[in-house]
Amino acid sequence: MKELQAYTKDYQKEMGWEINSDNYAKSRESLLNNYLLLTTEVAEVAEELRKAFNFTQSKVQEGMDENEAFLIAKESIKQDIGKELADCLAYLLKFYNYFDIDLEESFYEKMLEVRVRKNKDL
Repeated sequence: MKELQAYTKDYQKEMGWEINSDNYAKSRESLLNNYLLLTTEVAEVAEELRKAFNFTQSKVQEGMDENEAFLIAKESIKQDIGKELADCLAYLLKFYNYFDIDLEESFYEKMLEVRVRKNKDL
């Protein structure tokens, strides 16, 4: 994860895609813009899922087994959903880098917190 975060930091700098840190107003505008872009990418993940579910439903209505139809649907969106998830990750990494948060450390700390949480989702 550290390599990925470092790569992303360098890549975003090279492309001029860093979150602006010149002053409060520019940082605020850049943070909000990147947040909007992130949510757009999350919506594109949802669109890929919708495609898979609709495909599955149509094949089931044609008489195909539901599990078989869904396996085909998953395969059909695999490449595109992978790209959309990568876009999401790139935007998330922008935020990690802007706030100088170690992704790996943050991730493992949060997973430990969830593991010991008393009120877990089932």
